[in-house]
Amino acid sequence: MSTPETSRFVRLRVEVVLEIEDVKAVTGAALARIAGDIDMPADERAHAEGAVTQDTAEALASLVDPFDLVREVPGVDLAQASWSSEEIDYDPDSSEWDLDEDDDLEEDDEVAVG
Repeated sequence: MSTPETSRFVRLRVEVVLEIEDVKAVTGAALARIAGDIDMPADERAHAEGAVTQDTAEALASLVDPFDLVREVPGVDLAQASWSSEEIDYDPDSSEWDLDEDDDLEEDDEVAVG
């Protein structure tokens, strides 16, 4: 079996719902990270500080780094990442939040690998 000549790209989709138990702790951690970024220009720093202070979801997004999800995975190089965070209405008992809904494939669905 030979090694393919081209890279194999995989899109990994992860959806996480987090409960913010301490808004001040999240905001404080985001502000500390911004303060510690010595390469951030002053105008960008002011904008980032305002954003994380006014919006807890923005503060959380500034603390999450997708690279951390794959840093220890051997043979993987993060090619591109994007992420966002938003406040939502969440009811854990609602069927809308059933995590198994995408697990069952229809008979006509095909799964392509490689």
